[in-house]
Amino acid sequence: MSEIVLFSGGLTRIDEHGQSTGIFKKPVAGSVELGFEGLAGDVQADRRVHGGPEKALHQYAVDNYRRLAEQLPEIAAQLVVGSIGENVSAAAVDESTVFIGDVFSLGRARVQVSQPRSPCWKIDHRYGHAGVARLISETGLTGWYYRVLDEARIGTGDRLELIERLPGAVSLAELWQVWREHRPAAATLQRLSAAPGLNPGWQKKLRDRLHWLRSNGSGAQPARPLFHGRPP
Repeated sequence: MSEIVLFSGGLTRIDEHGQSTGIFKKPVAGSVELGFEGLAGDVQADRRVHGGPEKALHQYAVDNYRRLAEQLPEIAAQLVVGSIGENVSAAAVDESTVFIGDVFSLGRARVQVSQPRSPCWKIDHRYGHAGVARLISETGLTGWYYRVLDEARIGTGDRLELIERLPGAVSLAELWQVWREHRPAAATLQRLSAAPGLNPGWQKKLRDRLHWLRSNGSGAQPARPLFHGRPP
């Protein structure tokens, strides 16, 4: 069980790219309503890749910042809790200990892990440093999303506690590792695609890849985006 810190924010214009981002979030003072679409007042710029019922709440592991800072000493001072755009921060959990489908109590709310976060180019912009998103992808320090099962008012200082792990659950670390493999075993892809609680979008990605591998044998695979690159 760990105490949480909440973060929320609006949109910031990225003028040089003609786009906006919701990555710049601030600590939440007091409590806030958590609904099926996320925290009241929290905004996402591109809801194709952030937000919505399957990605209502984003958590990033506290210790991931230390791990990133060890490999990116030039921006270590910027790698502080809350800076990567997460909504929830709590100690003692990370991608190796959190499993797809895990159900947590979050104060009086209940949330369920739905998928890892796929890093994007806006992370590089946030820190003013090229290659951060790629490093996150390569190391699997992605963070994760929750769907909300029970809405409630929550606040910093509430407790995050695992209350259910489903049979056949798959860790976030394993899912990301297998997804990055050049030619994962068909049986592994099949098992991961059936992971209880996995976002249907990820289920489809895994099944599509399994179908392609079975249909094409040793042929060269199409490129798989491991993070969302900057648009042209």
